[in-house]
Amino acid sequence: MFKSPVPAPVDRAAAARSCASHGCSVNLPQESYISSAVFDWEMENLWASGWLCVGRTESLPASGASLAVTAGREGILLVRDSAGVLRAFFNVCRHRGHEVLRPGESSSAPCLRCPYHGWTYDLDGRLRSAPRAGEMPGFDPSTHGLVSARVEEWHGWVWLNASGDAPPLSEWLGDLEELVAPYTPGLLRRAVEKSYDVAANWKLVHENFHECYHCTSIHPQLCKVTPVDSGRSPARSGAWVGGPMDLMDHAVTMSLDGHSDGVPIPGLPRELHRQVRYFGVVPNLFLSLHPDYVLTHRIEPLAADRIRIHCEWLFPPEAFSAPGFSPDYAFRFWDVTNLQDWAALESVQRGVSSRGYRPGPLTVKEDAVHQFVSRIARAYLDGFFDPSPATSAAAR
Repeated sequence: MFKSPVPAPVDRAAAARSCASHGCSVNLPQESYISSAVFDWEMENLWASGWLCVGRTESLPASGASLAVTAGREGILLVRDSAGVLRAFFNVCRHRGHEVLRPGESSSAPCLRCPYHGWTYDLDGRLRSAPRAGEMPGFDPSTHGLVSARVEEWHGWVWLNASGDAPPLSEWLGDLEELVAPYTPGLLRRAVEKSYDVAANWKLVHENFHECYHCTSIHPQLCKVTPVDSGRSPARSGAWVGGPMDLMDHAVTMSLDGHSDGVPIPGLPRELHRQVRYFGVVPNLFLSLHPDYVLTHRIEPLAADRIRIHCEWLFPPEAFSAPGFSPDYAFRFWDVTNLQDWAALESVQRGVSSRGYRPGPLTVKEDAVHQFVSRIARAYLDGFFDPSPATSAAAR
């Protein structure tokens, strides 16, 4: 159903300054980072109305597998039906609204049973049985199935659109397909995962991820394995920002000393063995594509100033059988780097919450930050997020 755009509750003149061309723009207005009203607007008009990554398909390996996840503010039930098709339903029993599974809970069974009153559903969402429902005159089970949600699979990740009215996922991702496909992430397997609670606004993660201007100040380990000025972020189609960075001559991947205990991703073109690709997909997924592994950061927003970040380290199957393989070389490097970033973001959150905060200018090294900030500001003004960047194809 078409929904009339509703601009965000921000100062329009301030948002317009964030939309100015790079070199003339400033960062987002203060309310963007601290206002619960702005956060509520984002949850409805960016998160519910866009495509969110909610995890890996390997969490639902076979028919009968189900998993309760959170997509923005919505509880979603992911189910692999009897034919192996991935389905999604709002995690709401059609009787009295109890969750069919608790958030984060998984199951493997031929049906879905609400623990409150025992209403039971087939894997395709149809109501199978409802104790004592036959006592209700005219009760029709066919009209009381679980409510479907829009879901798609892409390279081993599960994507949800809660509102049901986002553009197709292929349009949302745009050119990202051709940039990610060489890494065959759908074939990779999770080796390590870790979640972090961070006292910061979700947009600050994007802003930090899209520049290495800060790297020489807080990431000494990272600076030993990648030239900090090597990042490139061309504007392409899709709801994402990012590009490649090079590896130092001695480094074969991102680790504390540049070594790898894994194996190169099979079939990866040789030219991609000397770089790492970083992409941030609005609103909640970050991809770090290495020659030998893929790291993801997935944001779960909790409040205007609180988030949970779920990280997963993915490796090719061949790595798990390689002699002496351990994912620790990749995990240790990024755990150190993550903690450095989270401390910085929490400091920024305290700063943008101060009455002394004034939106600052973005330097030439922050062109990718400008791409993200200007698109969020434009969404505030227009009342919706456009997955196509402002830069035209002719300007690539």
